[in-house]
Amino acid sequence: MARRLTTFSKFLITLVIVGAIAFVGKYILDNTELGKSLLNQDGKTSSKTSSSKPKADGDVISIGVVTWGGYAGGQYFNEGFAANTESRFYKDYGFQVEFKVLDDFDASRAAWKRDEVQLLWCTIDAFPTEVNGLKDFDPVVVWQADWSRGGDAIVSRRGINSVSDLKGKKIAVAELTPSHSFLLWLLEAGGLSVNDVEIIPQSNAIDAAEVFKAQRVDAAVVWSPDDEACLRAVPGSRVLESTRSASNIIADVFIAKREFVDANKDRMQQLYEGWMKGAAEINASDANKRKAARILSENFPGFSEEDTYNAINNVRLTTHGDNLNFFGLNPDYQGVTGNSLYTRMANVYRDLGFINGSVPNWRLIAYPDLVASTSLTGPENLAEAAKEFEQLPETEAREKEAVASKQVSINFRTGEYQLDENAKYIIDKEFVEIAKAFSNARIRIEGNTDNVGSRSSNVALSKKRAESVKDYLVSVHKMPASRFIVIGNGPDKPVAGNDTEDGRARNRRTDFEIVRE
Repeated sequence: MARRLTTFSKFLITLVIVGAIAFVGKYILDNTELGKSLLNQDGKTSSKTSSSKPKADGDVISIGVVTWGGYAGGQYFNEGFAANTESRFYKDYGFQVEFKVLDDFDASRAAWKRDEVQLLWCTIDAFPTEVNGLKDFDPVVVWQADWSRGGDAIVSRRGINSVSDLKGKKIAVAELTPSHSFLLWLLEAGGLSVNDVEIIPQSNAIDAAEVFKAQRVDAAVVWSPDDEACLRAVPGSRVLESTRSASNIIADVFIAKREFVDANKDRMQQLYEGWMKGAAEINASDANKRKAARILSENFPGFSEEDTYNAINNVRLTTHGDNLNFFGLNPDYQGVTGNSLYTRMANVYRDLGFINGSVPNWRLIAYPDLVASTSLTGPENLAEAAKEFEQLPETEAREKEAVASKQVSINFRTGEYQLDENAKYIIDKEFVEIAKAFSNARIRIEGNTDNVGSRSSNVALSKKRAESVKDYLVSVHKMPASRFIVIGNGPDKPVAGNDTEDGRARNRRTDFEIVRE
């Protein structure tokens, strides 16, 4: 007589059957064409857009960006924005990367705090205004991605042709953003301050453009391509100045939490290295730039490939050499560094009341280790060379339109033109940083005197004094000589009467002018 199976026996048999089915099913999925077909059946996508994680390591580094052309180096090297196994980050280094477009500023910061993205864009000029709000997360600057080179512009209505014409005018600007930093630099270059103009605060640069197009303000700080839209909307308007000339003011960088970088140092160094390779390849080849533009256009709704190509042309994608300069790792570099830009803007925004108390020193927020431990050779990885300018005939040089003019009083002994130590100090304090920030613009140095003595001797003396200033900037600060236009006005351009000692002292001055090409 057959014995009945107990409940426990039935349970054991069931487990054996289920296990056998699972084993056979897994074997079919992993080792047969049918199985591979079934795995790919659900929403089959190309490897370029697949977000499947590599089997070797399931991590994906997420990077928060905005709709901007300056991050193209990493996006190009990644073969797109989504994590994918065609990415050179995956093929060369074994990990995946994804880019998340987070155009809303507050939302992007919240995502970074929640670890939804591990790296996040910011600009070093505006970072002092937000760093204290992030201090609980110990943010560090890991590398520079670009310099804005035309992507930011100040548009002005008819009749405003120089910075001095902005005095008393209404200017729309998104405060505590790169736009704000750009405006502050330009006002100083023109001898003005925010007290000389009426700031009309906006939430963002897009709103600033809309206010200008509605002709409710006299000028606005906008982003490309809104500058072109503004010129079309307002007859007679012009681009007063852009970061194409103001070339070292707005620097896009990436921040990460120190704890994350310390825990993933090798991988972060590889991420930096791959990004720099991508940037160098784009800079060196128009075909590569076109490919990068195509990747951007596929991920920026409403932007054509031509739009994104122009967006990349409106930045300098920084190379490894540029990053060595930015982090102060090249002792021969005398241009704008992350330290100088961050420190200066921290002081400016504090003086304006936007920062309470102190901000962390640059040494506490900079993380140069990734750059320092990377070795990339070849001309494509070198830092950007200083711009060279064609020498101009004096008549043409005199007639060049000035965008901004700053008067600086430099004292010379009577009849002399050599700079003493105090004169050098004044030049360093009043003008050198402006000259470095506007490194792609010509500078006209005009010497001026009072009317004591003959006109001819004063003209000759004023030109020698202007030459002395130029020679100092070239020899000590390594600025290209071809950049400077030297003019001796003598007593011909007084700014005060020569009938008093105070008036004569004001007329004995040097004018520094940023001029249009």
